Amino acid sequence: MNFKKQFNEGLLTKNPVTVQLLGMCSTLAITTSLFNGIGMGLAVTIILICSNVLISALRNFIPSQIRIAAYITIIAGFVTVVDLVLQAFIPALSESLGVFIPLIVVNCIILGRAEAFASKNGVLASAVDGLCQGIGYTVALVIVCVIRELLGSGTFGGGLLNGGEGIRIIPAQYPAMQMVMPVGGFLVLGFVIAGSQWLMKHLEKKNKKKEAAKV
Repeated sequence: MNFKKQFNEGLLTKNPVTVQLLGMCSTLAITTSLFNGIGMGLAVTIILICSNVLISALRNFIPSQIRIAAYITIIAGFVTVVDLVLQAFIPALSESLGVFIPLIVVNCIILGRAEAFASKNGVLASAVDGLCQGIGYTVALVIVCVIRELLGSGTFGGGLLNGGEGIRIIPAQYPAMQMVMPVGGFLVLGFVIAGSQWLMKHLEKKNKKKEAAKV
């Protein structure tokens, strides 16, 4: 297990949103406020960790013919728990995210990590993988949320700060409402993906220069 490598992959080189392009439905739908982004990110991270751990622990007992059905059943159990906890303790977040919490069951990020990693690695490594991929997903959501909320609503921290109204940054008459609509989600996500690709190439060139200097 290489925590640094797994963290780097989850955050940047194999980020589920900006590189693997998974979970696009929720990414585009709920990223209109910081509250939504953090809430969805944490929910997915918790489910990722729990499902990865259980699937890894049972990987030698699950027949390959029914593994996908077994994975979905395990994931659905954890999604149900998270959904009920949100309804009980954070009803505002549950109402805001709506159907996208139950839809985590079929989120390609969760099922993809179960098939690609948890089913082939130990429990600890799988837990770390779930954590790192969850962090990468959350960071990507938060970036998109902050940009869309600022440009579309003129605020920062909607749902969390200033009694839930957020801190007003841009006067109410100036924000572009289109940014909190679907078209705004596509535009912002495109720029975030482009920025991520530029950063990866920049870091790659920097590492090559360091290696060349050592030689």
